[in-house]
Amino acid sequence: MFFRIWLNISFIPKTRISALCLLVMVMSVSCLNRKPGENPDKPAWVLVIHGGAGVIEKKDFKPGEEDEYKKILEDALNSGSQILKHGGTALDAVEVAVRILEDSPLFNAGKGAVFNADGVNELDAAIMDGSGLKAGSVAGLTTVKNPISAARAVMEHSEHVMLIGEGAEEFSRKQGLEMVPQDYFYTEKRWQQYLKAKKKSEEESHRMGTVGAVALDMKGHLAAATSTGGMTFKKYGRVGDVPVIGAGTYANDSTCAVSATGHGEYFIRNVVAHSVSAMMELKNYSLEEAATYMIQTKLKNQGGRGGLIAVDKNGNFSMPFNTSGMFRGYVIPGKVPVTLVFGNEEN
Repeated sequence: MFFRIWLNISFIPKTRISALCLLVMVMSVSCLNRKPGENPDKPAWVLVIHGGAGVIEKKDFKPGEEDEYKKILEDALNSGSQILKHGGTALDAVEVAVRILEDSPLFNAGKGAVFNADGVNELDAAIMDGSGLKAGSVAGLTTVKNPISAARAVMEHSEHVMLIGEGAEEFSRKQGLEMVPQDYFYTEKRWQQYLKAKKKSEEESHRMGTVGAVALDMKGHLAAATSTGGMTFKKYGRVGDVPVIGAGTYANDSTCAVSATGHGEYFIRNVVAHSVSAMMELKNYSLEEAATYMIQTKLKNQGGRGGLIAVDKNGNFSMPFNTSGMFRGYVIPGKVPVTLVFGNEEN
């Protein structure tokens, strides 16, 4: 645009300095007319994922372990981006990305879920479609292979938003979702964590491996999805923020899509995911300002640990966390996927 403007004014009998001044004026007016948060280089689509935030330090990783995590994160980004780059929906992209993470034993979701106080894997998940504020969530699943797909089924094939326990299991079976025996979710690593927590008789959340994804598609729609196994040795049917719409998962085409990870009770009390959206809508905050405030100020001041990923309607995205690390990654058109783990890495 600016090149064409230069060609047009070059034929006017004025000095080149005058032409430059006019060009600067055009650029200034363009910037003044830009809405808050608007991205001048808005990508056609965006996919951002996380694999949990917590005490994640390089010294704690075995040789090659970091690469294993990044490989799964990259697989999830590639799978979701294939949908987006071919004009698919943000909803499909976040579900596929989260399913990849659920199928990995590395993260605290699906196959790699932690054990509760009774030595059972209990799974929670939620999904939300920003185009119509439709949402679905499940809690306390024990035999559904991919809880995120169960959450989507609740959203699309029931009149409800949240189903729990045996009812959610029965609904999933009737929807034809893949069911597995409980020992499918067993991993030796998680079992040893359970035995350690059982010995101390207390819940643990050393590495909060909750997984999630947010996306913007070519039609401008947003979606968010989150899945978790909760806290090791959790008792009394405890449910965290993930399946609570507005706490750990939220999407609204007018503002942003958010997926959170961390100490769920703090995210529930502060309605973190929805608060990011509300700050943008009602206080004119940018996505980065709202997301950073919630994680680095609001939660941190209360002692809450964790992070979130978010993308707004203009293609801006944010990945703040107040722990030593957060498994995370993103991909935009024309770029290779980026995967990150520790707090001192450049985004």
